[in-house]
Amino acid sequence: MIRRRLLQGVATAGLLLAAQPLAAAEPIKIGSFLSVTGPASFLGDPEKRTLELYVGKINAAGGVLGRKLELVVYDDGGDANNARTFATRLVESDKVVAVVGGTTTATTMAAIPVLEDAQVPFISLAGGIEIVEPVKPFTFKTPHTDRMACEKIFEDVKKRGLSKVGLISSTAGFGASMRNQCLKVAPERGIQIVADERYAPGDTDTTPQLNKIKGSGAQAIVNADFGQGPAIVTRNVKQLGLDLPLYQSHGVASKSFIDLAGPAAEGVRLPAAAMLVPDQLPDSDPQKKVVLDYKTTYESTQNQPVSTFGGHAYDGLMLLVQAIERAGSTDGVKIRDALQATKGFVGTGGVVNMSPTDHMGLDLSAFRMLEIRGGTWKLLY
Repeated sequence: MIRRRLLQGVATAGLLLAAQPLAAAEPIKIGSFLSVTGPASFLGDPEKRTLELYVGKINAAGGVLGRKLELVVYDDGGDANNARTFATRLVESDKVVAVVGGTTTATTMAAIPVLEDAQVPFISLAGGIEIVEPVKPFTFKTPHTDRMACEKIFEDVKKRGLSKVGLISSTAGFGASMRNQCLKVAPERGIQIVADERYAPGDTDTTPQLNKIKGSGAQAIVNADFGQGPAIVTRNVKQLGLDLPLYQSHGVASKSFIDLAGPAAEGVRLPAAAMLVPDQLPDSDPQKKVVLDYKTTYESTQNQPVSTFGGHAYDGLMLLVQAIERAGSTDGVKIRDALQATKGFVGTGGVVNMSPTDHMGLDLSAFRMLEIRGGTWKLLY
């Protein structure tokens, strides 16, 4: 009798559980470590805002696989050691199914071994090519690579009928990586690097390096870096009266760079995503609706200008959500397989077509060449 009652009780409980709404199911935990504070905060802050905004919207629409998303975010302050610590915590304590984060190349690279070992899919928001080359089984990225930036810049230099470039870069992280890529790409693009100058993070004056470039016979200047360094270089170029075309990387693709550099930014060119110029895109451009929708949603809720960095987070989250839905599972291997099978995903960074040998899925057409005019962005092509 007692056994029968227990069985009846279990059966009744099972029916009650089955009758619960799907939203009551265990949430799907997604992890993130971002540089919300520190020198890369102008990248990490919009990334965090974007993830929180769109996780809320997804949950309001019913979640994923009938389950709510739960976002776990840590601020690494731009410190690689912190990033590795938080990646470990996300895996071991928080039990996340995937990670969308890694604001900088340095923090991303520090976390990769932890997430790869745990077989947790990781979509980085950083630019360094070494994140995805060589391909790592569970690591992906959304931004264009530094190599692509070099290729796009040198393409534009050649269009201007120029060939001699003075390169100035930071010694850390993204700057060091992009410098290496530009040195490799230059001969392929018919570009001669006539000066190769470097500065340390935190340097407040780059005039000594720029004076060397001035005497090198350079016809254009390329600055490989992100954060405050490029604004200092830009102002120093103006102060020295260097009347040479100045190129920055996609690492400065936000209004904060224009504000920091001030009037000296006028005429600076850089490769960037369509995110910065959605109104200037033709109606036939497949990205136009996506970037306009994201821009409108972000700016109307966050009360600050949109940036490409928040767009990288949007793309990362949506790629992950679609992969989970296609996989029909939160298993790491199945999510990984679905991610690398992504085809025709239209994001803020471009149209993504991944494969087991390409964990970014963007080609050079995803980059637009912009010029700063009148304190804003002008689409050149």
